[in-house]
Amino acid sequence: EWTMKTSVVFLLCISVFPGFSQGRVVGRDEAGFAECNVFFPGQVPPEGFTQLFHVKICQQYNKEPRFATLYSTKDKIPLYSAFKYTKPAQSKEESWLVEPQIDDPENDLQEMVHEADIADTVANLGANQALTSDYVGSGYERGLLNPSVLNEEDFQMATYTLTNAVPLSPSLSKSWHRDIKKVVEQALVPHCSNKDHLYLLAGAIPSRAWVKGKLSVPETLWLAACCDAPEGWSLGIVKNTNDDTSLADLTVRELEKKLLTGVHLFKGSCGEDNQSQEKTRAILQAVSQIRSGEQVRASDSQEAKESGLVRRAAGIIATPFIKILELLIYVFVELVKCVFYFLWLVIKRVGGTVLDGVYNLWNGVVSYLKNITMVLISIPYDLGRVIVNIFMGFLHIVEDVASLTYRILRIPVGFVLHLAAFPYHSICAIPSVLKDMANGIGGTFSLVIDATATILHGFYYLACHIVKRFVPKASSDD
Repeated sequence: EWTMKTSVVFLLCISVFPGFSQGRVVGRDEAGFAECNVFFPGQVPPEGFTQLFHVKICQQYNKEPRFATLYSTKDKIPLYSAFKYTKPAQSKEESWLVEPQIDDPENDLQEMVHEADIADTVANLGANQALTSDYVGSGYERGLLNPSVLNEEDFQMATYTLTNAVPLSPSLSKSWHRDIKKVVEQALVPHCSNKDHLYLLAGAIPSRAWVKGKLSVPETLWLAACCDAPEGWSLGIVKNTNDDTSLADLTVRELEKKLLTGVHLFKGSCGEDNQSQEKTRAILQAVSQIRSGEQVRASDSQEAKESGLVRRAAGIIATPFIKILELLIYVFVELVKCVFYFLWLVIKRVGGTVLDGVYNLWNGVVSYLKNITMVLISIPYDLGRVIVNIFMGFLHIVEDVASLTYRILRIPVGFVLHLAAFPYHSICAIPSVLKDMANGIGGTFSLVIDATATILHGFYYLACHIVKRFVPKASSDD
């Protein structure tokens, strides 16, 4: 039953997140970080992190390795994340994930998933790693060791995992990401011939301060950079979490001394014994400029706070005088408003009377001109209408005379025509009458002949029938 639930959750994760993240916990029998060794120079991870509570994670997204993380299940924060610089991009929507195998090594989930999706299926969830609930209401943010601002597309999406986050105050988280972005883009990348040869380690040193008694708050944040090239170099950056503006540069060896005993971050110190002094000076100068900018920003912020206090005190002292001045201004404004209102009423009454007179005069003039114009226009119209009526009356008289003449002449002409046509019709009817008489006589004779023949045929039929009925009987009697 447990295996079935796990499979269902896994399928749901795949369906909801088609480009799902994989945070594979690397086994202790595997070399280094397995397929994530590509994020270390010479594919050799840092040495000296050998505690049993150190867990190696190969952070993947869309089935491709994106960066490597060494996680402390004791402090429940990452000790470092190893990555390479990719094209910077704007931060996308955060989608935070957890690693089930850290709490439950026996489960079948080898992919990072949302905490809510495995709350009931992973045993001891949160026992060895931080959860979202650990940050809620704590005053701390999830600060990324591998900042999302230094990554693009799938690399950026892979950074939003709680195994890559440490608890930082909002201001420290903002300054850390800003400083690291500037250091990498302005100081490190320009002085490495090929950015693919630039290897970055971002880490945190745990302290004895805890968030909700579970997560260790880092006392120091650090960055180690290695340009594994013919003119290679290495550099360390340290930021004290108690001072948002702190940013110190040091060698990798000096940085290693601040970490655990026996720690070596890069193979062969990554050219530290034979690095380009010119490039090193240029990098340190760029870091110094970035640090100066942070100090100026902090100074401006402090001055702004002090000036704000002065303004607040001055405001308290000046408030009564300001209120009296506001009252006087209010009274003056009201008096001016009353004067202007009175003038407005006077102007409105006088102006209204004048405007009404002008309006009535204008309406009278317009009406007079309109009536005169209509009369002048109607004179030629009426004259034309009279002429047309006279002409139409004359036409009606002519039409009536013509109609009367036609009716008078129509009666005798018709009578004469009918009288003249009578002999013609009479003579033409004689042949037709004779023909009809001949047809009648012929039909009469034909009818008499047919009747006689029919009677004879009837007698013949009757005689034959009688003979057939009686003659055979006489023969049988004999």
